[in-house]
Amino acid sequence: MNEKNFITSGRNTLIHKVRKIDLIVLNGPATPVVISHRGIEPYSGDIPRKKSEAKKNYQEVVDLGAIEIFGEEKKLVFVQALDNKEYKIDYTKEGSASFIKVHQDSYL
Repeated sequence: MNEKNFITSGRNTLIHKVRKIDLIVLNGPATPVVISHRGIEPYSGDIPRKKSEAKKNYQEVVDLGAIEIFGEEKKLVFVQALDNKEYKIDYTKEGSASFIKVHQDSYL
């Protein structure tokens, strides 16, 4: 069995698990987001087309609309990152300062 670098919780929460792997989160046509051990921000690089390409760059592509993740695009996603913060990604506020915000300073 292939171990994932994240787990899902509930209907809209991603939990980042592996420090050396960055997660590139796709949500339909919305701006991609990268989750690293330093936090979370909009992603402006090229999206790897193959798993092997992503693996070479220490990345994993997470498509929220995929059946094995949430099965649909989301308007609101919570991310528990390895910097000990929980972030809120509000896709209805894409392009504004409220797109990605710290939801909780410490979730532990």
